[in-house]
Amino acid sequence: MLSTHEIRYGDWATLGRAAAAIRTEVFVREQNVPAELEMDDKDAVCLHAVAYDAAGVPVGTGRLLPDGHIGRMAVLPAARGTGVGGALLQGLMAQARSRGHLGVALSAQTHAAPFYSAHGFRQEGEQFFEAGIAHVEMRHGF
Repeated sequence: MLSTHEIRYGDWATLGRAAAAIRTEVFVREQNVPAELEMDDKDAVCLHAVAYDAAGVPVGTGRLLPDGHIGRMAVLPAARGTGVGGALLQGLMAQARSRGHLGVALSAQTHAAPFYSAHGFRQEGEQFFEAGIAHVEMRHGF
């Protein structure tokens, strides 16, 4: 199924409109995260990834911060279970490696921790809440 998705990488000026639409649908509408918390000033300095389905519709996104953190991973409900999330994660990890990072870290919503564990991430520390949602810190070394 991964061959039906194309992942594009770029800056916020290039991919921000598609990424923002996906993040608004998943985080703001579905998870009730306040919009003012979802979009932040870090978007301007991140490498963004957007996955497009076979029809060219954006269905997933994530970002890589300059310090090697992966964030704002989101897949639209209709595309979940198709492998697009894993492809985005692996792609962002490859981008981090190519930039010289020795590993990546992320703050995972606790319900998504098994997904990240399946991709080699290890939990670090205790659960915490961000925007009213339980999270755990996770790390993956290269």
